[in-house]
Amino acid sequence: MSADGRADRRPLLTVLTANAISIAGNSLTLIGVPWFALETTGSPGKAGFVAFCAALPVVVSAIAGGPVVDRIGRRRIGIASDLVCGLALAAIPLLHHAGLLSYGTLCALMALNGLFHAPGETARYVLVPDLAERAGTPLARAASLYDAVSRGARMGGAALAGVLVATVGADTVLLLDAATFGVSAVLTAAGLRGLAAAAPRRDGPPLSPERYRADLREGYAHLFGDRLMLGIMLMVMVTNGLALSWSSVLLPLHAREHLGGPAMQGLLVAVFAGCALAAALLYGAVGHRFPRRTVFTAGFLLAGAPLFVVAATTETVAPLLLTAAAAGLGAGVLNPILATVMYERVPEELRSRVAGASTAGVLMATPLGGLVTGLLVERAGLTATLLGVAALYFLVTLAPAVFPAWRGLDAKPAAAGPASRTGPSIPVPAPGPAGTPPRR
Repeated sequence: MSADGRADRRPLLTVLTANAISIAGNSLTLIGVPWFALETTGSPGKAGFVAFCAALPVVVSAIAGGPVVDRIGRRRIGIASDLVCGLALAAIPLLHHAGLLSYGTLCALMALNGLFHAPGETARYVLVPDLAERAGTPLARAASLYDAVSRGARMGGAALAGVLVATVGADTVLLLDAATFGVSAVLTAAGLRGLAAAAPRRDGPPLSPERYRADLREGYAHLFGDRLMLGIMLMVMVTNGLALSWSSVLLPLHAREHLGGPAMQGLLVAVFAGCALAAALLYGAVGHRFPRRTVFTAGFLLAGAPLFVVAATTETVAPLLLTAAAAGLGAGVLNPILATVMYERVPEELRSRVAGASTAGVLMATPLGGLVTGLLVERAGLTATLLGVAALYFLVTLAPAVFPAWRGLDAKPAAAGPASRTGPSIPVPAPGPAGTPPRR
C-alpha cells in the first residue's frame, strides 16, 4: 500500500509495461541476431559463437551483480541496463551499413549487450513482491501476471520479428529492438521515481571489497543451503542451455532449410508464446488448486523434448505448430510455480543477492548451448543433433518426478513475517521462446 494506506497500482503497471516492451524487443533480437549472423557469415558455427558471446557475459554479470543492484538502486540499474543494451544493438546495423562491422565487432557488441542484460532484468523482477503489496495484489497473482505479460510480449514480438526479417531485413529489426530499450528506460525512469524499494540501499556498511565478497557469499550460501532451490537451479541450468541451442541455431536452420524462412520461425515462436500466455493466466486463476510438483513435471515434459523430436522427423509446418502449441501450454505453468515458490523461501534482505546467484546458476550452461550445437550440426547434421538434444532434454525433465527434494514444491513454508514473501528470479526459457537470456 502507499503511504496513505490506499492501493497504488501505478508502479506495478509501470514495471509490467516496461518489461513487456523489453521482452518484445528481446524477441526481435532472438530472431534478428541469428538471422543477421547467418546472413553475414553463412556459417552455423559462427552463428553459434555469436550466441556464445551474447550469453557468457550474462552469466558473468549475474554472478557478480547481485550486491551491486541494491547498492546502486534497482531503478538506476534498470535505466542503465536498457540504455547500454539499446546502444549496443543499434550499433550493429549502423556499423554494418557503414562497412565497419567485422565479425569480431559483432561478437563484442553482443557481449556488451549480454553484460548489461542480467542486472536490468534482475532489478525489475525483484521489485515484483514490493509492488504487488503496494498494489494490494496477491503475490501468486502478481507472479502469474508478470509471466503472462512477458509471454504476451514475446508472442507479439516474435510474430513481428519473423515478418520484419523476411520483409525489411534483420538489420532493421535490430534498430527497432534498440528503440524498445529506449522506451523501457524512459518508463522506468518516470514510473519508479521516488519509490523506496527501487532506491539505493544506504542502511548497511559502505561497499568495500570485503563487504562485496561477504554479500556474494550470503547469497550463494542461501541458494546452496536449500536442496529444492539447488535442484531447481541445476535442472534449469541444463534446460536453458538446450533451449538456447533451439532458438539460436536449430530452429533458424530448420526454418531456413525446411519451413520457408524466418516468417515461419516467428509464427512458431508466437504460437508457443500465445499458448504459454493462456496457460500462465489459467494457472494464476485456478493453479493453486492443484499439486505444484505434478503440474510442474507434466509442464516441463510437454515443453521440452517434443519440439526437437517433431522437428527432426518432419519437414512440414503443421505438425510443428501443433507441437509448439502443446509445448507452450506446458511451459506457461513453469515460471508462475517457480516464482511463487522462490518468493516464499527467500528473505527480503537477501533478495537481490540470491536472485543474482540463482540467475548466474541457471544461465551457466547457456553460453555453450549455441556454440556446441552449431559445431554439432556442422559435424553430425541437423537431424542427428535435434534427436540428441531431445534425448538429453527428456532425461533432465524427469528430475522432479524422481528426486525426493522436489517434494518441497508442494510444501507450504511456515509463516516468517514479511521476509518470507520474496525471492529470486529463476528464468525458465523452454525451447520456443528461449532468450534471455534470457528473460524468459
